[in-house]
This record gives sequence, structure tokens and C-alpha cells, in this order.
Amino acid sequence: MPHIAGDRVSLHCHDTYGMAIANVLTAWWDYGIEAFDSSAGGLGGCPYASGASGNVATEDLVFALKASGAIVPVDEAKTMAACRQINGALGRPFASHLSQVENSPSAPQV
Repeated sequence: MPHIAGDRVSLHCHDTYGMAIANVLTAWWDYGIEAFDSSAGGLGGCPYASGASGNVATEDLVFALKASGAIVPVDEAKTMAACRQINGALGRPFASHLSQVENSPSAPQV
């Protein structure tokens, strides 16, 4: 079976069935993939797959990777501030998991 080095692959995940973060962590941990597409708040979809969920949320991706020990040069506070601005402009809630708990007393400190 041919092998492609993890540093030559970038992964693009939609959060279908809520599995995007699990897929990213598996790709990072088991296959050495370190490049991932994401979108603020999990915005997006797929014009080819009717009803496809949005892309993996940047804030969820960064949080999960850092919690798993990855070094990710992204400022979570700035990411969440950008998400709040986009959310306000669109006037609809995000699908990201982190945005749903951000204001709760047990929310992770970002």
C-alpha cells in the first residue's frame, strides 16, 4: 500500500454527525497530519452534498488540539472575538461546541 507522509496531507472535515474533532484528532495522533482546514463557528457546507453540515469550527479545532498536547500558534481569545463579530453580523447561532459553552460558569478559559 502506498504511503503519503503526514506532512504532505491537509485534512478538510465537515462536522457531520459531530465527528469532525474525532477525525482530526485521529488524523493528527495516528497519521501525523498537522494541517487542517476549518472555519469560524463551523460555517460552511457543501454544494455537492445536500444537507451537509458546516466545516469543523476553528475554535473547536484549536481547543481540542491544544487540550491534546499540540502546539497551535492561534490565540483562542482573538478567534472567539472574531467568531462573535461574525455571529453578530449573520444574526444566527454558530454550530461550534465551544461557542455553546463559552458563557457558562464551567466554560474553558480561552
